[in-house]
Amino acid sequence: MATIKRFEEIEGWQKARELTGFVYQITQQERFARDFGLKDQIRRAAVSAMSNIAEGFERDGRAEFLQFLSIAKASTGEVQSQLYIALDQGYISQAEFERGYTLCKETAYLIGGFMVYLRSTPIQGNKRQPTNPKPVTRNSSPVT
Repeated sequence: MATIKRFEEIEGWQKARELTGFVYQITQQERFARDFGLKDQIRRAAVSAMSNIAEGFERDGRAEFLQFLSIAKASTGEVQSQLYIALDQGYISQAEFERGYTLCKETAYLIGGFMVYLRSTPIQGNKRQPTNPKPVTRNSSPVT
């Protein structure tokens, strides 16, 4: 696996972004938009998935990153559950439910796979450390 330099490169984040866009789209529909509680909750859960991947990536250790990925994965489960509520209330169609449910499953699958990879790799942190750091002079400029 190539070194990931930005959280935007993480496939799970990309899919979580797609899920978030879908959630915002369906919650703009008139009947759904009037259910402020459910609308806000499902949006927060979707945003949580992509945000926790990004936040975890920016942390310094693998254990912290895994913890944030776990939260992100759980947030996709929360969105799945809320999609059932939206379906049962007639806010979304069966086709919209199935699309959202599939996006949740795909997102969770990608996050889970990334977690398995991180647990199996000897890398301890998320930030790539220079293999041979350059000495620094008194004015804090690297010596070349």
